[in-house]
Amino acid sequence: GVRVLELPEASKSAALNAGDAVSTAFPRVYLDADIVLESAAVRALADALTGPGAPLAVVPRRDLDVAGRSPLVRAFYAIDRHLPAYRTGLFGRGVVAVSVTGRARFKRFPDVLADDLFLDGQFHAAEKAVIEAARARVATPRRSRDLVRCLTRVRAANAQLRAADPNIRRAARLAWLRHVVLRRPWLAPAAVVYVAFAVRAALAARRGGPAWHRDASSRELSTVDTCSALIASRGRSGRRG
Repeated sequence: GVRVLELPEASKSAALNAGDAVSTAFPRVYLDADIVLESAAVRALADALTGPGAPLAVVPRRDLDVAGRSPLVRAFYAIDRHLPAYRTGLFGRGVVAVSVTGRARFKRFPDVLADDLFLDGQFHAAEKAVIEAARARVATPRRSRDLVRCLTRVRAANAQLRAADPNIRRAARLAWLRHVVLRRPWLAPAAVVYVAFAVRAALAARRGGPAWHRDASSRELSTVDTCSALIASRGRSGRRG
């Protein structure tokens, strides 16, 4: 019951739009290929989008996989996992589910790399939610150089999108200090590592501009090699197309 589309171009936005073009069911889940999401989580997301007063877009709780990562990478994510933006935003998980009303907010995915930030910008705070009952395992980069590549792509992609749309949420540059370190002072050493990575990635993004910089290290133990997949979930039956 699964249909796979192969595209000649390496473009995530093209993949998302191609999936949308052949899908007819709602709610609809946009899922990155390197994200592990169990069927129970898909059903929880679909259930959250149905009924009176339901949100228009939901995401699962993100579980960061840092097993076997370098000490510096683990230190970075010791701060990153507590950032408040992930408690309300639709980004950082590789999974976003939308209802039919939510999908009507836009026509096509624009040709940008920050598709999750784009989706986040389509909804007000009361129209989106994080569903704690659904969890997505997010594979983090394994080595420092892999993390820098990943952060550089994110920085450049977010800047590209914000330049095109001033309504996209702005980054809270000192959130790591106000909301993480001041409340958890024992994380101060990890914060030094976090800031060093952030500064290095910001400088690299300014020099190089938006680029995919795919992190192959997070997929070393995975057999999945596609850019992204789109799943259409049909209510409680769990069927997908």
